[in-house]
Amino acid sequence: MFNSPRTTAAFALGTGRTTGVTDRRVPVAVSAPDPISREGAVSQLRRHPEIDLREESGPGTVALLIEDALDETALTRLRRIVRSEGARAVLVVGTIRENELLDVVECGVGAIVWRHEATAHRLVQAVLAAARGDGDLPADLIGRLISQVGTLHRGAAGRPGAPSLGLAPREVDVLRLVAEGLDTGEIAGKLSYSERTVKNVMHGLTTRLHLRNRAHAVAYALREGYI
Repeated sequence: MFNSPRTTAAFALGTGRTTGVTDRRVPVAVSAPDPISREGAVSQLRRHPEIDLREESGPGTVALLIEDALDETALTRLRRIVRSEGARAVLVVGTIRENELLDVVECGVGAIVWRHEATAHRLVQAVLAAARGDGDLPADLIGRLISQVGTLHRGAAGRPGAPSLGLAPREVDVLRLVAEGLDTGEIAGKLSYSERTVKNVMHGLTTRLHLRNRAHAVAYALREGYI
């Protein structure tokens, strides 16, 4: 699946009460630049009793990619995994430059983990968030994303003919709370909605606007000045 010399493994992550996810198993493919990095990630997750190592990713799979830093090859790989293979993506990375962050979100990566924070708990949390279609970004990256998109928005202010997203008020309310890092249940509680309503709102706007995931939806709302 992944180009040599990268090493690829895949596993299914069991879901359970301690992680607060559904009963289904989440197939996950791990790609790393070297065997040591791959084995490190796999060993972090192998302690979970329902993990099942596999060979390939595809539709419905979470692709966990490990990178020291991003380059155009890595970004191309991310786009292919999400757009062509139909997988969801988690990026474990050492560093991201300012001009790469929005590209990563807009190519379909909903969860990012710093390599130095990639404990078993943190990896599982990111994988499950990606499987649900949620965003999971480190707090410092959320601030950088807001700053970057805000700069783009200010640069585009007053530009004639700019399209409007036409977000409904409750879509904006939900996206504001997503941007603050709240999960579906917390958003439902804040807005006095059912969790199903929150999911329907997110599904409706991401489908209508052809957005990849929650992080992508937040980036678009920020770019257009809604939040």
